[in-house]
Amino acid sequence: MKVQVKNPFKPAILTSLRGYNGNKFSKDIMAGIIVGIVAIPLAIAFGIASGVGPTEGLVTAIVAGFIISIFGGTKVQIGGPTGAFIVIIYGIIQQYGISGLMIATVMAGILLIIMGFCHLGSVIKFVPYPVVVGFTGGIALTIFSTQMNDLFGLGLTNVPADFIDKWICYIHNFEKIDLWSLAIGLGSLLIIISVPKISKKIPGSLIAIIVATLCVWLLKKYTDIAGIQNITTIVDLYDLPSGMPTPKLPSIILKDGQTIMNVIQELFPAAFTIAMLGAIESLLSAIVADGVIGDKHNSNTELIGQGIANIVSPFFGGIPATGAIARTMTNINNGGRTPIAGIIHALVLLLVLLFFGNFVGLIPMPCLAAVLIIVSYNMSGWKTFVSLAKNPKSDFAVLITTFVLTVIFDLTIAIEIGILLAIVLFLKRTSESTEIKVFHNEIDPNNDTDINLNDEKLKIPDRVEVYEIDGPYFFGIANKFDEVMLETSEKPDVRIIRMRKVPFIDSTGLHNLETLCLQAKKEGIKIVLSGVNDNVRKTLNKAGFEKHLSEEYICSNINEALEKAAKM
Repeated sequence: MKVQVKNPFKPAILTSLRGYNGNKFSKDIMAGIIVGIVAIPLAIAFGIASGVGPTEGLVTAIVAGFIISIFGGTKVQIGGPTGAFIVIIYGIIQQYGISGLMIATVMAGILLIIMGFCHLGSVIKFVPYPVVVGFTGGIALTIFSTQMNDLFGLGLTNVPADFIDKWICYIHNFEKIDLWSLAIGLGSLLIIISVPKISKKIPGSLIAIIVATLCVWLLKKYTDIAGIQNITTIVDLYDLPSGMPTPKLPSIILKDGQTIMNVIQELFPAAFTIAMLGAIESLLSAIVADGVIGDKHNSNTELIGQGIANIVSPFFGGIPATGAIARTMTNINNGGRTPIAGIIHALVLLLVLLFFGNFVGLIPMPCLAAVLIIVSYNMSGWKTFVSLAKNPKSDFAVLITTFVLTVIFDLTIAIEIGILLAIVLFLKRTSESTEIKVFHNEIDPNNDTDINLNDEKLKIPDRVEVYEIDGPYFFGIANKFDEVMLETSEKPDVRIIRMRKVPFIDSTGLHNLETLCLQAKKEGIKIVLSGVNDNVRKTLNKAGFEKHLSEEYICSNINEALEKAAKM
């Protein structure tokens, strides 16, 4: 009999175009144009905040957004650069330069494709929620802290990357504050906050950029107001977008004795973090989208699509990309229902890159700072922090640990430690929930399910002890079982171990059970197992457990086990 392996790669666009008509196309065009307009300030802001530039941000949104729509597993997903990557990208560029970022992004893309073809799409969803909230909140605070230089117009050129050192630097240079820059920044914040109250269809960030850019341009051109020339714009710091970049390979500068493989090994942790972030954020976005449109995405195809996007995008100068929840929801709310809307969104951004580069250069940096401050606020999830504080202390400890590590150290360490801590606490909680009971005289049948019910209590023969394990028999409970047996003052002739409530047994539990049988044999004590389910029995058989305990001593219920013990 041949086992059919399900194909993990089925792009959503193939099924979306079945029965496609003019009505759907008109809705997709409108949604694509609107979400493209919304993506303009975000792509530019994320590119600049990541340490690259506006062109790179737009290119990422164009190339990655187009590829994710073509090859992704979600009908309405909008891909591009997101705030979650800012911290990790900035750190890679500081240490390895743009070429290092290109290599890390391509490696992340390869990892995402491998995850997809290995059917790990559903596994990624099991990353603990407190870990996700913790690192997202930490990223939000980090993004917020990076915008103070531009918001206050401090004009600092060498701001420390470390969070604490960064704020010390800000405090020491606070007397350099530029009031005009601050006014533009605060005005932009006010517009971004106010516009949604008037119309939710108009992106506040775009209105803020248009108004702030026009104001600064008019004031600089037609007035001689003191200090107005100090307001920094994109063109003062970056080369203006001048068309679609041509593909190029990374130029790697190797240190003495260093090889390409050494560089790849050094970049692997960062690449893994990019891949995990991309997988988590895109699949979370896909789940949210499914709930709104009543659809079901293909998680493995989505990972493969994200991987292809992150392999191709760097060769055009792009940065890591993933599914963006805010832009995806904008797409849905404006009628987008197929990947065509995502393709239109990429074309809108391409037109901006080709024909409106001069306008992009006039955008004031304080205005972009305001855009990113709102992004960081929306990412922070402070309400979730408050609600999780009311949950079990272990969950809140995981959240706070991940949050602090993200802010103080880096995202890679935060995710690794956060997941590890969550697993340890889960195992602790599971082991605590597993109970071991000891019966000496009788068993009440009304409290049991694996015995033949009757009105009389089951009598336990003299010199027979019954132990019951209530929960999984794994490494977290094995020592606990030993401790309970050691508390018994007199050694019995027969020990019955009830396993009716043991859903599974791992290698440590199996080893513990084998050791128990060997020790009992030395002490002349008989062992009888009761209520072993099919799953546990298969594990015992595969491990060759019959050499420690023959099949006749593994009973289906407690009645049978007690009868056998009485005969012994």
